[in-house]
Amino acid sequence: MPEADRVIPQLVIIFLSIALHEFGHAKSADAAGDPTPRMMGRVTLNPFAHFDPLGSIMVIITVFSGFGIGWGKPVMVDPRNMQNPRWDHFMSVLWGPLTNVILAVVCAAVFRVAFVNDLSPLDSWMFFAVVINLALAFFNLLPLGPLDGHSLFGALLPPQLGVRFIQFSRTYGLLILLALVFGGQIMRQAGQPSPLEVILWNPVLSIAELLLGVKLT
Repeated sequence: MPEADRVIPQLVIIFLSIALHEFGHAKSADAAGDPTPRMMGRVTLNPFAHFDPLGSIMVIITVFSGFGIGWGKPVMVDPRNMQNPRWDHFMSVLWGPLTNVILAVVCAAVFRVAFVNDLSPLDSWMFFAVVINLALAFFNLLPLGPLDGHSLFGALLPPQLGVRFIQFSRTYGLLILLALVFGGQIMRQAGQPSPLEVILWNPVLSIAELLLGVKLT
């Protein structure tokens, strides 16, 4: 179980980062001419507009279990309203994880300016923000429904194959994702690295080390 002084920063940062992730989707679709996110009150920095009840509960449970995973309320869009439906829809999906990458870079810059020798409270918050936002970005790029990656990957495929892939991923993606998450926890308890740890966590730590300028492993 994580230390108590880490739980609150992690929870706050995860919730805010998920909210900004969803805002990135909404703002991009709105800028492309789709009024749907604005009509549904999603083009806002108010984090409560982006919370999903089940996803929020999952964040709280999993943070206390030693890892944090959850999701925000999906942003509904209608590509038919966009100026360039295929490209603009692709970008509106991409802007979610891209927002998390930008947040990680900004927080890393603050960390580099503020950090001297010992971690101050500001340093700790910026450190957590970098790692969490990179993790959210990489996690959401997995090509599994309902994550952003399945729409992005499907859009890069030839149209007919892309439609079939997206349909398959939306049907089975969540089951595969849950198997990876909870099966990975069982593997970790047995002393083996989980698939997500190999696929996501190691690259996240490597990039975080590069951004922060400190050794994490």
